[in-house]
This record gives sequence, C-alpha cells and structure tokens, in this order.
Amino acid sequence: MFITLLVVTFLIAAAASAVIALLFSRPINKILSRLVSDELAPMWRRYVLFAIYVVGISGGVRVWDIERYITPDREGQILALNSDRWVIEIYKTIIGALQSAAWMLLIFFLFALLAYVIVRGFEWKRTTGSPGKD
Repeated sequence: MFITLLVVTFLIAAAASAVIALLFSRPINKILSRLVSDELAPMWRRYVLFAIYVVGISGGVRVWDIERYITPDREGQILALNSDRWVIEIYKTIIGALQSAAWMLLIFFLFALLAYVIVRGFEWKRTTGSPGKD
C-alpha cells in the first residue's frame, strides 16, 4: 500500500507540474527571448521547464510525511492508510506541487523583471548617448 501511495503521489505531482509547465511555457519563452540571445533562449527555456518539474514533484511528493505509514510510532503502531488519509495525501500532493512551482516561478519572474530593467536601462543609455558629452 505504501508503494502505491508513493507512485500515485509521484504521478499526481508530475501531472500538476506538467500542467504548470504547459501554462507558463509561452510566457517563459517570451521573457527569455527578450532577455537572452536567440541561440540561448531555447536552452534556458528547457532548463526552466525542467526546474518546474523538479520543484513541483519534490514539493508534491513529501517522502518524509509518507514515511509515517511505514515507520512505527512510539507505541510501536504503524499509521493505517485508509481512504480518508488517501484523500488528504492526494490533496497535500496537489497543493505541495502547485505551491512549490509557484514559488519557483515567482523567483524566476522577479529575476527576469530585474534583468529586464537592466536591459532596458542599457538600451535607453545606448539610444540617448552618454550624458555630459556635447
């Protein structure tokens, strides 16, 4: 039963990560094509999508929480994995995957915003020329 729970939570976290990667693929592609060269943008896009999968799955499959079902407590009893706990574990898996991916994307978009401001500053400086020169 433990192995089944582990596999099911992995598949659910992978599916949630795939949906997130699909939804954010186009915005990530546009941001990266604006910030880096055309040669590097596809490679960075692939890395960011890979990171969405890794972060989403690791956030959704909480092995340290699932260990409760195979490790006896202080009284020597193992926690039963009934249908109510299945529902809670699946819910925690979905929320964990979404939350982890959301944090990763927030950090990515914050750094992308910072990089965009820097790139725009250099472009503005290049078009207006150096200040102080006549």
